[in-house]
Amino acid sequence: MSLPPLVEPAEDLSIDEVRRYSRHLIIPDVGMTGQKRLKNAKVLCVGAGGLGSPALMYLAAAGVGTLGIVEFDVVDESNLQRQIIHGQSDVGRPKAESARDSVKEINPFVNVNLHTERLDSSNVMELFAQYDLIVDGTDNFATRYLVNDACVLLGKPYVWGSIYRFDGQASVFWAEYGPCYRCLYPEPPPPGMVPSCAEGGVLGVLCASIGSIQVTEAIKLITGIGDSLLGRLMVYDALEMDYRQVKIRKDPNCAICGVNATIAELIDYDAFCGVISDEAAAAARDSTISVQDLKKMIDEREAGERDFVLVDVREPIEWEIVTIDGSEFIPKGEFLTGEALEKLPQDKQVVLFCKVGGRSAEALAVAKGAGFDAIHVGGGINAWVSQIEPDKPNY
Repeated sequence: MSLPPLVEPAEDLSIDEVRRYSRHLIIPDVGMTGQKRLKNAKVLCVGAGGLGSPALMYLAAAGVGTLGIVEFDVVDESNLQRQIIHGQSDVGRPKAESARDSVKEINPFVNVNLHTERLDSSNVMELFAQYDLIVDGTDNFATRYLVNDACVLLGKPYVWGSIYRFDGQASVFWAEYGPCYRCLYPEPPPPGMVPSCAEGGVLGVLCASIGSIQVTEAIKLITGIGDSLLGRLMVYDALEMDYRQVKIRKDPNCAICGVNATIAELIDYDAFCGVISDEAAAAARDSTISVQDLKKMIDEREAGERDFVLVDVREPIEWEIVTIDGSEFIPKGEFLTGEALEKLPQDKQVVLFCKVGGRSAEALAVAKGAGFDAIHVGGGINAWVSQIEPDKPNY
């Protein structure tokens, strides 16, 4: 869909800026006017991770005058496989600061605003109001719905992207001209149904493919050129090298942008999306132990003072990376189908763990519902490696 330019042009470009952006200036569709619009634009990137890294770098290179970075996390070594805005020397640094330094190295003419707080309902409206366009690089459903609803309420466009393993998606949402994210996904998937990138992995270069598409769409919106992805979902399969498009229509019954919208203000997005199911939360409430508790239990088992079975509910590829000695492997999927129940002992306590605790809580609900004496390990193997066996790899 062709849309009017998002921002007015800046008054001028300096001689240095003309030299820097010369390859843009000689494109008739961009030219001096388009580049001045980019200079005058204020773009907020939510996240400086897999999608945020290429997005921020190319937005800076394109000459977007003001870039905002929302990011509260720190750089971890496992990020470097795909989050190319950070380097080895940045491990342990705040991602926002690392991203800012890379942006300034790419283009010193860009103004960078850092927002190092966690984005939530208390700050999103004030934050988004400062920018013309939002680029969504988040990786969880609660924040995606938060970003969407804030943009709808403020009348802001945003460019969305999603990645998982070899698959990527991208689109533009702008309720004033077309559908919003809720028109495409009215309800979040059930908790635990869709694995995160941390659980399922992602091909590093996929971030560049989707992130660069997001920047392309941002440039088109700012300058008013071409046909945007508004009303279209672009789906990319990297293994098959296949791009396809799905039409998205504005839902007249959409909860926030429909004719009779039922959402007029921000809601509790963690509750709406459910980090874990109600059943898992109830099961874990009085049946969660720490990794220190688990270490004591293992020591007692080795001394013959107690007996239990320790079960890893992650995926096979994760088991190959690292596990806790003395554990057995039964993936969460077998708990959901009921197959795991035949493998669990009736006469021993069952201790479940996963990567961080979400999947083991879901398996715990099944095991307790079937009458087993079961508990799970809060923080999972990530906490175990961090606090008990730091010589083992984390991922």
